Amino acid sequence: MVADTDSVDLNGKLLIAMPGMGDPRFDHSVIFLCSHSTEGAMGLIINKPAPDLKFKDLLAQLNIEPDPEVRPIKVHFGGPVEYGRGFVLHSSDYNENNSTLTVGSEYGMTGTLDILEDISQGAGPTRSLLAMGYAGWGPGQLEDEIAANGWLICDAIQDLVFGEDNNAKWQGALESMGINPLVLSADGGRA
Repeated sequence: MVADTDSVDLNGKLLIAMPGMGDPRFDHSVIFLCSHSTEGAMGLIINKPAPDLKFKDLLAQLNIEPDPEVRPIKVHFGGPVEYGRGFVLHSSDYNENNSTLTVGSEYGMTGTLDILEDISQGAGPTRSLLAMGYAGWGPGQLEDEIAANGWLICDAIQDLVFGEDNNAKWQGALESMGINPLVLSADGGRA
């Protein structure tokens, strides 16, 4: 029996791409769901670095002068929608009033320049990652993909979400569910 994901709150959960998904942009992706409702869903891929974009270069493009002591954050490919737009997924210790979308009790997502300016001065959130673009689904689309064995769902763990080793996030998310990646099949089944 397939779980009814229409009534399940997936905000703040991780989507883990199943083998054989069919869309190479999402191969071995782990996506943090920032928003999920009957109107659709929006998430950020957290394990695919943007190959050609560095944080300091992005700040320079935006005319933001960073403090020399500031720690750089990794820039990720957040998804194929609006790749020119940046989103910062971060710990809940940062909240820019109307600009921050609170996601559960541990996360926030901010898509304004304020957070980049704050991070560049060392005043931003404790933990963060910058994603260029996002993954989006229309009404019922994500639920259909889950039912078709495209995604697994697990709880988001901050050490996994903000971890430095992007290559280990897919396997780590599966292991957090007690699943050995070697036993996964691209074919789904229903009893």
